[in-house]
Amino acid sequence: MKIRKEEEYLVQDALARQLRQGRIDRREFLTRSLAAGLGLAGVGAAVKGGIGSARAQDRPLTPTFYQWIQDLHPSIPKVNEKFPDINYQIAPVEGFGIERFVAEAKNKESTWDVYVGQTPFVEMTAMKEAGVIEPWDDYIPKDVLDDMIPSIRAENTIDGKLYGWPFFLDVIGNSWHSGLTTKAGLPDAAPATWDEHLANAKKIMDSGTAPFGATFDSHGWRSLAPFAHSMSSNVYTSEGLFDFTSDAAVEALKLMKSIMAVSHPDILLEGASDGGVNGTPDEVAFAAQRVGYFTKYFNAPLRMAQNWDDQKALHLGPLPKFANGEGSTVFWTTGSALFKHGKNKEKAAEYIKALTYDAQIWKDSIAGTETSHPGQLPPYKSIYAEWEAKKPDWMPDFVSLVRGQLDKAKAINNHIFGLQQFVIGKPIWETFLKGEEADPKAALQKVVDAVQAEMKRGK
Repeated sequence: MKIRKEEEYLVQDALARQLRQGRIDRREFLTRSLAAGLGLAGVGAAVKGGIGSARAQDRPLTPTFYQWIQDLHPSIPKVNEKFPDINYQIAPVEGFGIERFVAEAKNKESTWDVYVGQTPFVEMTAMKEAGVIEPWDDYIPKDVLDDMIPSIRAENTIDGKLYGWPFFLDVIGNSWHSGLTTKAGLPDAAPATWDEHLANAKKIMDSGTAPFGATFDSHGWRSLAPFAHSMSSNVYTSEGLFDFTSDAAVEALKLMKSIMAVSHPDILLEGASDGGVNGTPDEVAFAAQRVGYFTKYFNAPLRMAQNWDDQKALHLGPLPKFANGEGSTVFWTTGSALFKHGKNKEKAAEYIKALTYDAQIWKDSIAGTETSHPGQLPPYKSIYAEWEAKKPDWMPDFVSLVRGQLDKAKAINNHIFGLQQFVIGKPIWETFLKGEEADPKAALQKVVDAVQAEMKRGK
């Protein structure tokens, strides 16, 4: 008898969820419910939310956010006001660490219902493999799923299941201080190739316009990978790892060394915050207006230029490419993960939908506020269609630029070592950048060996 009741609950819960998501209509819901033998009492219970909803009331909706998201998006509390009794928290993470989440999952529990701060290539596979998260497929409305830009939906998908609900889009591109480039006698246009980029950077230094010509973020997913993509995005092995010994990766490493020759001497140092991944030397140099060109995700120069006397001196453009290169770049989204052992899963989906479609959040992100200007874009086709049909008076031109770059960009492959491979490799490939190793391919082969060794230890 107990087994029968459990089976009825599972069927009842699944059908009710499909009805609420619009995947089946009320007539199909009634037909399938009766066919499953639930009876009218079971149908009524399912329509009202059933046992699942009662269990969800054990505690209020409890989302947890990566600190930087709250810092850069001040309208989040306005969304929270729409959800009475929400228990909003800041996540115990630094430098993308997920140790607390994994520890709780081992005990089949979670303090939180949803984590806002997941980046697919960074930790999504690791959290899936550790049993921390579950797919959104049973909870996300079909119209939202269909509204996602296809490449972004694919980035958040593993084995056909959506393990990440995307929020913010970031694309790696180029930017420059037009006041410095104009003073150096350079055209006010994005360098089309890396050769042009380097020549322009050298001219800035030679002219005495600024102490440094160009900069980049030395973390591999922000430089080595996008630089390689600009030559060829076909730089991943059959197992999904970055192909460090590919021709494109070798040329990207050589390019990094060439840019270092026209950059500030502390470019390889770790950042000052968030476990070294934020507050990096490249951002400091650009914010201080001591460098002409800056390659990073577009939200970085927008934030760094916020305190310039003339913010209009910031200009944005595509990432340069190698001669005869593909001209691709890297994109990623930061979004939400659904905790497997959390509660309030349907309420969590309702909350994330409200959050990611909130018009004020996108206006603040794109136009900027008194406290921040992240410039991060939405993941939904419908929002861009609305803007294209009637451009808001607050919208700057860079939105079309970044959205256009997404069509050329490729996400870093999802892999349990998607981020860690770059963390492991950084001190090794830097032996070439520092002149300790003369052969770039030899340095990168050592990276491959180190990553493989670490993966074997993990098994």
